[in-house]
Amino acid sequence: MSYPEGRSEATRGSYPEGRSEATRERRSDQDEPVTVTDKRRIDPQTGEIREGASAGAAPAGAAPAAPGGTGLGTAAAEKVAELTADLQRVQADFTNYRKRALRDQDMAGERAKAVVVNQLLPVLDDLDRARRHGDLDSGPLKSVADKLVSVLTGLGLVAFGAEGEPFDPSMHEAVQHEGDGSNPVLGTVMRQGFKFGDFVLRPAMVGVVDAVEGDTTPDLGGPEAAQTDPQRAESDQ
Repeated sequence: MSYPEGRSEATRGSYPEGRSEATRERRSDQDEPVTVTDKRRIDPQTGEIREGASAGAAPAGAAPAAPGGTGLGTAAAEKVAELTADLQRVQADFTNYRKRALRDQDMAGERAKAVVVNQLLPVLDDLDRARRHGDLDSGPLKSVADKLVSVLTGLGLVAFGAEGEPFDPSMHEAVQHEGDGSNPVLGTVMRQGFKFGDFVLRPAMVGVVDAVEGDTTPDLGGPEAAQTDPQRAESDQ
């Protein structure tokens, strides 16, 4: 084998050997297999979603689902139960508050009506005295009085205090009392009482006597008794 002139013998001897080593290295690199992993979810050829890449697949490294299929651990389930109980308690408190607010609102409205009606009680007293004297038997004043009483009654005003009713100290103001008080009833009604709903606007001013046993109507000393027994009427006065 001939070598070009000008090269040393050492060079001529080492050249083929160095080239063969480099060639062997390149061949060994080419012989190693190359692995390519395609992580695309959609197949570029068919356009379909590959198996194992669906939306419901769990991501890598995700914790396994808890038994029962809830996907929640024991601590998370206890926390959910605690928050649910708190929510139910808050809802119950709000419901009770709403009921109290509505009840207080209704009571405030009734009190406001009672204040207005209470201012009209002296007018009713004057009309009652006029009726006793016969001034309301006819005429335009009778119509006005009847309308006023009808309106106040419709609002809830109730008059009480009639002769013969049992005496109730919470509703009657006794200014006279006859007898031992064993069976007290109203003997004389000097001024009617009024209540509006559950509110007693004014107690009835009455005289109290004892009811006679076996007689539901006590001797009240009315006009007929005064005519038949003038001395008794004068003594009662």
